[in-house]
Amino acid sequence: MSLADLFRRTRIDTTPLRTSRDFRLLFVGGAVSYLGSMITFVALPYQLKQLTGSFLQVGALGAVEVVPLVVCGLWGGALADALDRRRVVLATEFAFTMLSVGLVVNAMLAKPRVWPLYAFGFVVAALGGLQRPSLEAMVPRIVAPDQQGAAAALASVRGTIGSLLGPAIGGLLVATAGPATAYAVDVVSFAFSLACLALMRATPPPPDATTPSLRSIAEGIGYAWSRKDLLGTYVIDLSAMFFAFPFALFPFIAADFHAVWALGLLYTAPELGSLVMSLTSGWSNRVHHHGRAIVYAAFIWGSAIGLLWVAHDIWVVLVLLCIAGGADMVSALFRMQMWNQTIPDELRGRLAGIELLSYSVGPSLGQTRSGVVARYAGLRASLGSGGVSCCIATVLLAISLPALWAYDVRTSPEAAARRKQAHTLEGLATPGFELNAS
Repeated sequence: MSLADLFRRTRIDTTPLRTSRDFRLLFVGGAVSYLGSMITFVALPYQLKQLTGSFLQVGALGAVEVVPLVVCGLWGGALADALDRRRVVLATEFAFTMLSVGLVVNAMLAKPRVWPLYAFGFVVAALGGLQRPSLEAMVPRIVAPDQQGAAAALASVRGTIGSLLGPAIGGLLVATAGPATAYAVDVVSFAFSLACLALMRATPPPPDATTPSLRSIAEGIGYAWSRKDLLGTYVIDLSAMFFAFPFALFPFIAADFHAVWALGLLYTAPELGSLVMSLTSGWSNRVHHHGRAIVYAAFIWGSAIGLLWVAHDIWVVLVLLCIAGGADMVSALFRMQMWNQTIPDELRGRLAGIELLSYSVGPSLGQTRSGVVARYAGLRASLGSGGVSCCIATVLLAISLPALWAYDVRTSPEAAARRKQAHTLEGLATPGFELNAS
């Protein structure tokens, strides 16, 4: 096989960008908006540190986000199945914009207040929980079923680039122009995103859409429980993040290797691995056993983190983190394909709310676990035990959930039903819905 053939087989599939106008708008608007949000992600704790000088108060920013994220994530899923998903995203995006305007005003005061920063974190978490299910549930309506993997890879590239560039730009802005300027850039990014969303077609709910309620949320949870292959995608990722999420230990790793200069690289390495895997994700279109790919990826993630236990060079650490980030991206690609290719449209929002919790709660709990184990058993023991536990848990979960291991998109009845439903839903969309463009 020539190098040109290898490139064609592995390069990222950009078909959704070419065939779906709405996906292009969502992609571009989301890219700009996420970049702005990552700038604020840096500016907010920086300003709080300036105002308080307290490690505890800066750390409390994360604590105020947990409850609204959990509550609003589940409710946001119910809203996504009952309302026009584009309108939900538009409304929450406008609210994000107004919150950023409030940050600009507060930062420009002679004596900026501290409480608005915590209020911002709380409300942003709530809005994120309301928005994310509708945002994710829009994709199956604007992208053909056989292009869901490509759409997931493109979204991953967008997010990874934003995670790499946003903090760098944010750090430069707060250091040279101050937090107010950084927040103002975020306001502009939201305005651009709003314009893109306004140009998109409506995504109305089915005529028999379920009214948002606790009962409808329970119905979504019941569906997830009944689908053991689907349940496996949640618990394996939750397990991997709980046992082997090392980010809280990065400052200690840098100190242990006498390489404080590498602290930024430790955070960047997993993102780099993720970006490389996304850009070369063309091969994923030829994989049909998505569940097995998720299991293998989780095992590789745990193995890479576990090997940090015996690494004796900072460059080996960085390579292992790149491998871990790439494996995590593979897991994310196939999880998203399974979700978007098999979940009925009328339940997609509620299941997206459950998914939000599965990939948000794991890292939070994982940071706590890694910190506690490191406190009582040491840094290396925390990394090694976490990685080994992740691998063991992955194997046990794969054995106990054979439906995940056996899943094949070619023979899955849920995937076949979703493909049929996707064509039926064309009648609900306004002109310009390009599902058949493939």
